[in-house]
Amino acid sequence: MSRRGEVLALVQAGGQGSRMDVLTRERAKPALPFGGVHRLIDFALSGLVHADLSDVWVSLEYQVTSIDDYLSGGRPWSLDRNRGGFRRIVPQTGTGPATESGFAHGNGDLLLRMSADIESFGARTLAVCSADHVFNMDLAPVIEEHVASGRVATVLTSEVAKRDASDNVVVLADADGTITGVEHKPARPSGGTVATEIFLYDTEVLLGVLQDLRRELSGDEDGDSGIGDFGEHLLPRLVETGRARAVPLTGYWRDVGQPSLYLQSHRDLLAGRVDVFDHPGRPVISHWPDRPAARVRASGECRDSVVSPGADVGGLVVGSVLGPGVVVEKGAEVHDSVVMEDCVIRAGAVVRTAILDERCEVVRRTTVGSESSRRRARDEDLVLVGRDSRVDLDIAAGARLEPGSGG
Repeated sequence: MSRRGEVLALVQAGGQGSRMDVLTRERAKPALPFGGVHRLIDFALSGLVHADLSDVWVSLEYQVTSIDDYLSGGRPWSLDRNRGGFRRIVPQTGTGPATESGFAHGNGDLLLRMSADIESFGARTLAVCSADHVFNMDLAPVIEEHVASGRVATVLTSEVAKRDASDNVVVLADADGTITGVEHKPARPSGGTVATEIFLYDTEVLLGVLQDLRRELSGDEDGDSGIGDFGEHLLPRLVETGRARAVPLTGYWRDVGQPSLYLQSHRDLLAGRVDVFDHPGRPVISHWPDRPAARVRASGECRDSVVSPGADVGGLVVGSVLGPGVVVEKGAEVHDSVVMEDCVIRAGAVVRTAILDERCEVVRRTTVGSESSRRRARDEDLVLVGRDSRVDLDIAAGARLEPGSGG
């Protein structure tokens, strides 16, 4: 049932995404495409909407204009309404203490800066979701259980290889799910259970803890409260209450905030390991491009690939994802790559193990990247080409081309 006014949802979409390098020079990370026609922010917004949450705020800070048109005031997710619905949150200045205005210094610090608005809204429960993860879980029963239980926090978790856990917040819990401790990006993680950055908070308790932390931690002249990310101070303090619980996230989940993870997730999609699009009752809603159907010409061949609307394939495409409007000319080859909207791969060019941003051109008989011998993607094996680039020289594996490179 709808919980208008009872549960407030917040999508944190303001991170700079510096680890994505040239792909986020000119766009907010949540605006990165996934699977051809979707954007990363679609997964968070769709999950919240399918849980019947009608009040959804999206926090934006970095490269706001790069995502504004796509969000369209919440219209694609039916969040545009006269009462409640979609709200766009951007940094405010002059609205209070330095530690509660301006740009955030982490996703925990962001909650402090929004605390006045959150308190004014008056919802008993706050649902917080990151916007750079790929998932599709039915959140409704988790929200119902959290509200009924009286817990101060519910943390959705996922299992990853122990070697990957050091990039995340490791969650330690008893058999009944009660969280006993957290490790913030540990060098030597105790396990592979990590927080997926989908949280449910008791709003009153959360706001009280944020104010306590603001008083206890020493800020600086830039207005940094010292709270940082949620795993540094906020979640450990909530865990101390003994009323924070871990709930396993069902289905596929991956943080795609690094180039290698972004490519690996697309490899997973092509290998059939990604189930996020397999739920007709809760589809991943997106702002679809207005494009005609894709075309594969007589000279074209696509194997184990995703081809988006408007694409025109006259060459060979293997194990790759082509965005809307991508052209692969006759004699060109694309292998193990993600090629974004309106790129052109000219005749005789070969692209391997690469991510090409929007509107790039690879000229005739140019080689980009090389075949990777590893099953697991690594950043150093990947070529990243920034948007609006013209590639007219051979590019070795691991290269980074800034947006607008070339002639």
